[in-house]
Amino acid sequence: MSLDINSILNPVVRDIPPSGIRKFFDIAAEMDDAISLGVGEPDFVTPWHIRDEGIYSLEKGMTYYTSNAGLKELRAEICAYLNRRFSLSYDPLTQVLVTVGGSEAIDLCIRSIIQNGDEVIIPEPCFVCYKPITQLAGGVPVTIETKAENDFRLTADELRSAITPNTKLLILPFPNNPTGGIMSRSDLYELAEVLRGTDIIILADEIYAELTYGDEKHFSIAQIPEMYERTVLVSGFSKAYAMTGWRLGYACGHPALIKAMTKVHQFAIMSAPTTAQYAAIEALKNGDDDIEMMRAEYDMRRRVIVQGFNDMGLSCFEPKGAFYAFPCIKSTGLSSDEFCERCLCEKKVAVIPGNAFGSSGEGFIRCSYAYSIENINEALNRIEAFVKHR
Repeated sequence: MSLDINSILNPVVRDIPPSGIRKFFDIAAEMDDAISLGVGEPDFVTPWHIRDEGIYSLEKGMTYYTSNAGLKELRAEICAYLNRRFSLSYDPLTQVLVTVGGSEAIDLCIRSIIQNGDEVIIPEPCFVCYKPITQLAGGVPVTIETKAENDFRLTADELRSAITPNTKLLILPFPNNPTGGIMSRSDLYELAEVLRGTDIIILADEIYAELTYGDEKHFSIAQIPEMYERTVLVSGFSKAYAMTGWRLGYACGHPALIKAMTKVHQFAIMSAPTTAQYAAIEALKNGDDDIEMMRAEYDMRRRVIVQGFNDMGLSCFEPKGAFYAFPCIKSTGLSSDEFCERCLCEKKVAVIPGNAFGSSGEGFIRCSYAYSIENINEALNRIEAFVKHR
């Protein structure tokens, strides 16, 4: 009798569906002349001075483990950066943990806080990892549908209605992937009023904090004094510095929370990649101009892609953060999956169905504008032809 491997798998792991992001990208990669607007990865190469510092660290033989929490100099530079850019003050010795990408920091935060039956409030549409990680930790995801008419913001009333005695954690994924929505300073103060007096922890995923557009600079809920000690701020180097493959992120927060997260990190990972840490020090010290250059380019592409979708009759609200457009395709009469499958097969353009980011994303598609303007314009032409002749 053969061994039934499926019967011995953890049923939580077995039943979690795979990420819906990679499916269409992987198909497009095998197609000639296909254009992908699918993956949320900068098309910029990591700036040379950052790469050079990583190379130099290898040449010097700096290839050993670092401390579990990360290089002391890197943690100090993270603190200096957050203070310089967002007026946030952290102790590099007790309040900072360097992780393998922002995704590990999210996992560590959830696993360090959530016990069986604890509820985690997750605004949707959102990045794909929050709900599965919550389930793996034994928690209960409580999703809130953010709406296009509210610019995909989380409102105080929506938060208030979702809180129960079992609520342990609120995830704030802004600027948002996939919608490009942001939370203003006043929005966050309203949420703070709801949270004040509770024991709810906030996981603020701010990986796109540097990629905001318009007059209002990113504001973190951790900048609100009463929210500071209950907030775990998660960020990293992938988006702002075009360092996706370096796999480096960080978490900042209350010393007790960071200590607990470091303990899990210590046993599961040991330490983040050493070469990436040396490169990240250089990014934080001398990378402000790189951020500004890339943000200006994204801003130009953002205006082109939003205008393109609106001109072809697919209503698209103006994203104020990240590098995604989230047009509504309900007018086509197609589901998100149908639209994406047919657009890929008939016009060789890969975009991501909105329901990959939660059921509330049905009727939308996510299109990354972290691609060349030539690819964006050609993709828009093909999508418009598909919409008009479907």
